[in-house]
Amino acid sequence: MDFVDTQPGGNFAGARDGMERLWTPHRMAYVESLASDDNSCPFCSGPTREDADALIVARGATCFAVLNLYPYNPGHLLICPYRHVGYYTDLNDDEVIEVAKMTQEAMHTLRRASDPAGFNIGINQGGRAGAGIADHFHQHVVPRWSGDANFFPIIAQTKALPQLLGETRQILVDQWGAQ
Repeated sequence: MDFVDTQPGGNFAGARDGMERLWTPHRMAYVESLASDDNSCPFCSGPTREDADALIVARGATCFAVLNLYPYNPGHLLICPYRHVGYYTDLNDDEVIEVAKMTQEAMHTLRRASDPAGFNIGINQGGRAGAGIADHFHQHVVPRWSGDANFFPIIAQTKALPQLLGETRQILVDQWGAQ
């Protein structure tokens, strides 16, 4: 049973919060990297690593496509410029064009790989707007299927993902740029 302390300075006995806890120790590395002294950005450090380790699906001249480490759905991609800029308005013309072209290719790739019924394409600009990493621009490409938005996240506060990120990455790498 999980409880929330409802009393200031209380004894940790309070009302049940109804939250199911899933242990995700891999997330601690991400959290610690954000709090590190060097203030490293995962979108800046990712391209310096091996593609498989960084979950990079494709690289362009000014941008890259990477799997979201905490996806809404399988195949949830992020299109990021290599350059560390916070806002869409900070992108130069070459980056704007490549973000658009990589977004199109991400959609083509996801259609070939898993035939989603639709997509959510989105940009959260700034922390208050929901950007988890607000200082480095990134565009979300989220594949959607009929029935993928079910009761699990709302009632059970749990997201079911049917495939490991490494497996998803390899399928998308194999399909990227194919006709």
